[in-house]
Amino acid sequence: MGSPEEPSKPISLYDSSSTPLLSKPDDPPPPPSPYSDEPDSDAAQYLQISYNHDSRPFKDLPFSILFVLLVLATFGVGIFAVFHRNTDYSSLSSYVYDSDSTSCVKNASLTHGLTNWDPLSSSSSFLKGLTWTLVVTLILSLPICFSLLWLLKNYAKQVVYASLPFFILFPIFFDVYWFVACTISSSCSESFPLVYRILVLVFILLVIGVILWIFVANRHRIELTIQIIGVASDALSRNLGLFGVLPLLTLGLVVYYAPIVVFLVFARLNGKIAAEESDEVYSCVWKQDSWVPAYYALAILTMLWSLTVMVESQVYVISGTVAQWYFTKEDSTPKRVIRSSLRNAFGPSFGTVCLSGLLICVVRMVRTIVDGARKEGSGGILNLMLRCCVNALLSAIDFLNKFTIIFAAITGESYCSSARMTYELLKRNLLSAVFVETISTRLLAGIIFVLSALYAIVACAILKAVSNLGVDAYFVAALAWVLLILVLGFFVHVLDNVIDTVYVCYAIDRDRGEVCKQDVHEVYVNLPISRNHRPSSMITRTLGV
Repeated sequence: MGSPEEPSKPISLYDSSSTPLLSKPDDPPPPPSPYSDEPDSDAAQYLQISYNHDSRPFKDLPFSILFVLLVLATFGVGIFAVFHRNTDYSSLSSYVYDSDSTSCVKNASLTHGLTNWDPLSSSSSFLKGLTWTLVVTLILSLPICFSLLWLLKNYAKQVVYASLPFFILFPIFFDVYWFVACTISSSCSESFPLVYRILVLVFILLVIGVILWIFVANRHRIELTIQIIGVASDALSRNLGLFGVLPLLTLGLVVYYAPIVVFLVFARLNGKIAAEESDEVYSCVWKQDSWVPAYYALAILTMLWSLTVMVESQVYVISGTVAQWYFTKEDSTPKRVIRSSLRNAFGPSFGTVCLSGLLICVVRMVRTIVDGARKEGSGGILNLMLRCCVNALLSAIDFLNKFTIIFAAITGESYCSSARMTYELLKRNLLSAVFVETISTRLLAGIIFVLSALYAIVACAILKAVSNLGVDAYFVAALAWVLLILVLGFFVHVLDNVIDTVYVCYAIDRDRGEVCKQDVHEVYVNLPISRNHRPSSMITRTLGV
């Protein structure tokens, strides 16, 4: 306890006597001096939070074992399905019911052939135009991504303010264009009477007005968000190797999926041809073995869990790589950071990644069930309240899980320990984290929408000038727009994770009273801070009275 005569010290962010962000509210008061011989054990533990470069022990091992067993079971039963398949499935139409033997027998007089049908034979020009457009789009997407990253790093403010008008102009253009085109077209005007067309036009304009109002109401936040995007773009530009590793991980998932899809195809060939009675008429049908539906469920569950594990692995690699860069001194360059993050993600922390992926998989499935129940028309105020509560709970789990896997990538802690320590770390900055997530994500999504739309317009103009596709040029340009927005969406996904990782690293810096990256602190220090959990007791413990 401090002396009553001792004057009160001002509370400063980097004051060594201030309470760390991760301190528990119920911890005993710390001694008045931070250099005491007997410091608080929890506070001392939290002050050591930084990137763990040492050898990490295996965490959450049961979940990695469960995942591996599930994969082995899927592949094992799948291989059995391939060798145990019934080749009679392909000649099912050649079987007829024999009343004498009360079974299905093969009739040699029946032949089963393939129908000569080539729906694409008359559209070779369309296929050629579509193929070349998508190939060129895929090739150009890489320089577009790097150019966008360079622009966001050096001219983030100009890019954002140049894109903001298009957030309004593009929807208005497409809305008016659709209205005029539908009015001119006889078939469209007959399907949609004038009253309905006007209602759609006015409704979309109202939605655009709401978007415009959101921009105006949050104009003071846009400036700060621009600076955050610029800092994150600089961090990503110093770790460009991620753009080579992350697509390879996605490609690895596709290669991993290929045999499972083959197993699912061959699994349906496991069964027999049997007679079935319908309205006193017997026919020959294919009856699958009883274990086939169970294998389908097993394989689909494995694929879903594998997908979320791969997504969380990418987040882990991004977080570990950026954190190593963040906690490295300005005058030194970290080496083999991506290799280290990959080794940790698929080594000691693989169980943590599997647990995180399992939680995300469950959240997605529950959310799908809830949305399905809503579409089925389950009414009532009780059902509405229940859906709102479930969605709020799922969003909270999703939000906490994101920062948990980032913290695990930095420290190598287990999932539960990372979740607890992350909550303690972000408890006083929760609103800031929400701010970082929502505003920056929407701005980046708007920017890539504008770029993709501009590219689609240019592609459509070129196609109409150099090809004879006619109205098909609009469809090809739309597919090019979809492909480019998918690639740029992946870029935004990576940049979003960099923003969150830098935020967690900044919070760790605040907790330790250090400044590892001065430019990051100059921006993130302007974030709003939430101090709504027992501020008086925290001030009391900070002052040591």
